[in-house]
Amino acid sequence: MNSDPQQLHGIIAAFVGIYFVFYLLMAVAFMVPTGFIAKKAGLSPWLCLLCIFPLTGLILLYILAFIEWKVIPAPQMTWQPPYPPQPPFPPQA
Repeated sequence: MNSDPQQLHGIIAAFVGIYFVFYLLMAVAFMVPTGFIAKKAGLSPWLCLLCIFPLTGLILLYILAFIEWKVIPAPQMTWQPPYPPQPPFPPQA
């Protein structure tokens, strides 16, 4: 099993290329929801670019988990009286 060094370099280059594409797809898969979460938390959705690097993406997720979100609470429903009862139906002949 004597391999040609040129062939070995080609295999390594292909593996690195496939790994790079896979890494970019996974980074985008994490960036999209992180951008939406940051936007809902009142932060800039551009912070999702920190997910390109694994450690900074993890730090961003911890920040999002433990900060005070700048959102306006939903209005509470007030008590409303019940509808008046329906009048009885006239007798059917």
